[in-house]
Amino acid sequence: MKIYIIWLVGVIFWNFGYPEATPFLDVVAAILLSFFSLVLKKYLQ
Repeated sequence: MKIYIIWLVGVIFWNFGYPEATPFLDVVAAILLSFFSLVLKKYLQ
């Protein structure tokens, strides 16, 4: 659950921090945050 919350905070930060981002950049950011969450999952468990 911690990893999901960290991912969700990252998505919220991205959306409010960069409202002018294109949909393509939103997808790229979501993919990068997904990889980041996988790395966190590996190290936290």
